[in-house]
Amino acid sequence: MKTRIAFLLAMVLGAPAWGDMAVTDPWARASILASRPGAAYLTIESTEHDRLIEISTPIATKVMIHETEIGTDGVSRMRHIHALELPEGQVVSLSPGNMHLMLMGIESKLVEGTSFPMTLIFEKAGEVVVEFQVFGSTATGPEGTGQ
Repeated sequence: MKTRIAFLLAMVLGAPAWGDMAVTDPWARASILASRPGAAYLTIESTEHDRLIEISTPIATKVMIHETEIGTDGVSRMRHIHALELPEGQVVSLSPGNMHLMLMGIESKLVEGTSFPMTLIFEKAGEVVVEFQVFGSTATGPEGTGQ
């Protein structure tokens, strides 16, 4: 019941919701060079177990889900995840220094103040198109400093 109310609130407040899926705070950091990968972030909540299995955007040749992990040597490394598990009723946040979407082969640099679409394909919820806002290169999120 609690998650159903959250989805109703998300819809009333303007957060994208598809069936029992809510995608909020989609954003990306501005990039310095087009030759470097870009990073994008979002938050997903589903009232039933689902998986994010494919991602695409017209601004990049490939989008990968990356998880950041600290090795035994204390060095932070990115690891590619082929599908993102979305446990029932849990919020899954992709954020700087943590899990993120890596935009590979971007055609031009990401410019602060612009936006771009990204298609998320879920195992159960299907295809969802989300608009990502581009914030400054030092942004920590839509509400964070450095936007």
